[in-house]
Amino acid sequence: MSGELDLVTAGEVRQALQRAVGDNRVVVIDLGELTFCDCTGLSALLAAARTAQAAHVELRLCAVPCFLARILRLSGTRDAFTVEEKRDRP
Repeated sequence: MSGELDLVTAGEVRQALQRAVGDNRVVVIDLGELTFCDCTGLSALLAAARTAQAAHVELRLCAVPCFLARILRLSGTRDAFTVEEKRDRP
C-alpha cells in the first residue's frame, strides 16, 4: 500500500482487502510507503482484521510507519493485527 489511506481511498482498499482475505490463508499488508491514514483508513484495516479473524486467516501488517503505529497504540487497536518488523526492500 502506498500514498494516503483516507476517505477517498478507504472504500477501494476495504474491497481489495476483503477479496484478499477471502482468497488466502495469510494476508500481508506492506505499509512501508503509506504516507497518511485517517479514521476511515483505520476502519478499513479493522474491517479486514475482523473478516480475517472470522475466516481463520492470518492478517499481518509489515513496515508500519511510526504515525500509524502510534494511531494503533493510542486507539487500542494494535492487537487486532500481527505486526511484523520492517522488511528490507530489494
